[in-house]
Amino acid sequence: MVDRRDVRWCGVAVVAVGAAVAVGLRRRTRRDRAPIPGRPSNLVGRYGPLAGGAVRVGSGLAADSARKLFADAERRDAIDQERMLQSVEQVAVMLGDMKGALMKLGQLASFLDPNMAPKYRDLLQRLQHDVPPMAPALAEATVEQELGAPLAELFAEWDPMPIAAASIGQVHRALTHDGRALAVKVQYPGVDDAIRTDLAAAEIFGLGLRKMFPGVNAKELLAEVRERITEELDYRMEADNQERFAAAYEGHPHIHVPRVHRDLSTARVLSTDLATGHRFSELASWSQHERDLAGETIYRFVLGSLDRLYEFNGDPHPGNYLFHGGGRVTFLDYGMVKRFEPDELAPFTAMVKMFVVDRDLVGFRRAVEEAGFLPPDADLTDDEIADYFAHFYEYLSQDGPFTFTRDYAQESLRRYFLSSADHRSLVAVGDVPKDLVILQRIQLGLTALLGDLNATANWVGLSHEWWPWMEGEAEPTTPLSIADHEWRVARGAARLLVDGAPRPFGPS
Repeated sequence: MVDRRDVRWCGVAVVAVGAAVAVGLRRRTRRDRAPIPGRPSNLVGRYGPLAGGAVRVGSGLAADSARKLFADAERRDAIDQERMLQSVEQVAVMLGDMKGALMKLGQLASFLDPNMAPKYRDLLQRLQHDVPPMAPALAEATVEQELGAPLAELFAEWDPMPIAAASIGQVHRALTHDGRALAVKVQYPGVDDAIRTDLAAAEIFGLGLRKMFPGVNAKELLAEVRERITEELDYRMEADNQERFAAAYEGHPHIHVPRVHRDLSTARVLSTDLATGHRFSELASWSQHERDLAGETIYRFVLGSLDRLYEFNGDPHPGNYLFHGGGRVTFLDYGMVKRFEPDELAPFTAMVKMFVVDRDLVGFRRAVEEAGFLPPDADLTDDEIADYFAHFYEYLSQDGPFTFTRDYAQESLRRYFLSSADHRSLVAVGDVPKDLVILQRIQLGLTALLGDLNATANWVGLSHEWWPWMEGEAEPTTPLSIADHEWRVARGAARLLVDGAPRPFGPS
């Protein structure tokens, strides 16, 4: 039988946004005869294909409804299955062709829902690293224009076929004349205009988000995403981000960040060391022990970077990792990085300490209010607030092994995005502060990834390594922890060089 939950996440939700776009464009056409100052004029050209795709999918669903009138139960289910596959494939093709912010929406749908049927996930997972590339001649012309020399002068070898194609650019293998093997990311010509058009029309997507996910503050979400995606368009900023992470983890035993080559990088071309390894889809066939090791490394990189470097990579989807076995992982793509000051993280850190360590519900409520998740006058008891947040801290609330599952990830997603009878009042008055939107995004992404891996560890024990109130007291508890600890001691105990100066781990 077709699981109706798949309808929300495997494409119909995305198509619903397309339908909202079509309605929004129609209303705008009627309402605004003159161009809107400062707003791109090609909204119809940009979203026409998506709106048309929504109409085609809707027409197909209507036709199938007629077919089912004359079919028995088994045949009706077969018709549903066939239509769902066709619909998801249409969505994947449309979003892959459109690139930009809309393709990112499809990437999110491809891994955030842990209960999506595998056949539908497989179709949308194309958007993670396998979408229609630009023509080889166009990619080569872009590189030559950006780097100011013919391709033959720049590289001894150039692979015209990309090894990865994503929402903003695609990646080619290259070999320099001095023997450097590179991964060269080339931005799609015109994608900057396409994304700015997407962001200019963000209120249309906000309408769709509010309809599909009544528990999310679409205004704050879109404001933060607009700021981060705009930064992604400048590869020089991404190079800065990647250089900081590469310096911070240089020589690490199981975290690898490819080195940037500035002499072959510009605002639209980014050259780094070529990294090879196994994709996330391959990791799924490895032993559970290997998946646990990979999960531990991802967890340490994501949350350890936040508490030790005050920043993290805000785009945690499976296409950004390469796996090497034994817990060794290469982390790619630093276009969406969020940096914090220590005092900005203090309320969030206090929430963890009050709930997990001190079990002080009064203090936890105060921390939640100071972080901006709830207004001080919310008509909710301390117990009601704790009951809502308890799920998000479950993996830290037991000093022992905890297994992330797809069910756990699904419940995280439901509580964050959707209102429910149990927590409707809290969702109604709650909010996610703009500065923490990306933090929530990465937490949900991390939970979904670990749920896909069924990763098991003593997560609170690992967290002790970087929690500021545990500094100097935590002992390494796993082979990876021991290797990490030895590396840190060799680099100067509890300090790393960030931006050329020593920076203490964790908020002070």
